[in-house]
Amino acid sequence: MRKLSGEEMGRLSVAECKTRPRFPIVVVLENIRSAYNVGSVFRSADAFFIESVYLVGYCATPPHKEIAKTALGAELAVPWKHTQRATTAIGELQALGYKVLAAEQTDASTPLHRLPLLPDQKVAIVFGNEVSGVESDTLQCCDGCIEIPQFGMKHSLNIATAAGVVLWELVRNQLQTSSVPHAKEA
Repeated sequence: MRKLSGEEMGRLSVAECKTRPRFPIVVVLENIRSAYNVGSVFRSADAFFIESVYLVGYCATPPHKEIAKTALGAELAVPWKHTQRATTAIGELQALGYKVLAAEQTDASTPLHRLPLLPDQKVAIVFGNEVSGVESDTLQCCDGCIEIPQFGMKHSLNIATAAGVVLWELVRNQLQTSSVPHAKEA
């Protein structure tokens, strides 16, 4: 067994990232206070080749030293947009045909592994503040909620960790059902 080189892994350049079809998944980060967490989400968004990241409210935006430290250049390859209000971002995404779901524990949340998605379905996931979660008025605009099943004492994950788990599950679903070639498949 040996580690693969960057060339063997088929890493894309920033320019190549801009020309390949991406998974129809958008992340909406609502009032994330840590720029390090924002950067980590950019890195996961790049790894899973998702369509874009919406930064809402007081989230830090690129260029930013702390985002760059954890994103490691991913903030240059992943399209992003900033809006002041999550409800604006959600309305825009819904008008574009996205099913918008909040990653939040509610009385009506669907466990992530039971989320029924159609092949090539466009999905946006809203992740909330590290302490208070997704805002109540934001939840009311969403098409539903998902939650990551958790079995320990805390029942919470760091925003960057939660985003990585959710994005992988959504991409895994797309890989099994999609007819659109993505990144390495192109």
